[in-house]
Amino acid sequence: VAYLVVFHILFVLFVWTYWKSVFTLPIQPGKKFHMSYADQERYENEERPEVQRQILAEIARKLPVYTRTGNGGIRFCDRCQLIKPDRCHHCSVCAMCVLKMDHHCPWVNNCIGFSNYKFFLLFLAYSLLYCLYIAATVFKYFIKYWTVTRHSPEPCRSPEPVCGELTNGRSKFHILFLLFVAVMFFVSLMFLFGYHCWLVSRNRSTL
Repeated sequence: VAYLVVFHILFVLFVWTYWKSVFTLPIQPGKKFHMSYADQERYENEERPEVQRQILAEIARKLPVYTRTGNGGIRFCDRCQLIKPDRCHHCSVCAMCVLKMDHHCPWVNNCIGFSNYKFFLLFLAYSLLYCLYIAATVFKYFIKYWTVTRHSPEPCRSPEPVCGELTNGRSKFHILFLLFVAVMFFVSLMFLFGYHCWLVSRNRSTL
């Protein structure tokens, strides 16, 4: 009963954080970062790049923008027609600029950024614990499977139902498959979660 309680607690937390990561919409920069119609016309009608950079610098003078492009200019998105705040990037999949964008995750089919980065980290943490718990609870039966089949020439006389079950071919396959998948995902998630924890500790993002 205790195993089932812990399993379902981890499962509910895992599903909840996954749901929040998927359905929490990315946040765009505020209206103050969008160009007005007059500034937009002035910028588009100007053909000289240096003058365009001056126009963007004038607009961004009152905005909390500190990151610059490689040539020292203001970061501007031609598609969204806005001045990009720090750590804001345009996502080609979502077709929008995303605040504090980390990456577009295909596993949740959503941009990971300011609005859902916390849920994404929790999703990785609960996934890690979920896989670890499954591997730990299955490992006992994996050991019994090998001891029963390789080191017990006599018929099993144990009152536990494990002996009879694990000598069955399908049961062996289920145990091996479940342990292999749990360990494989645990190792992959451990590196991914560790990398994102390192990014958080350095106040950095993937992009």
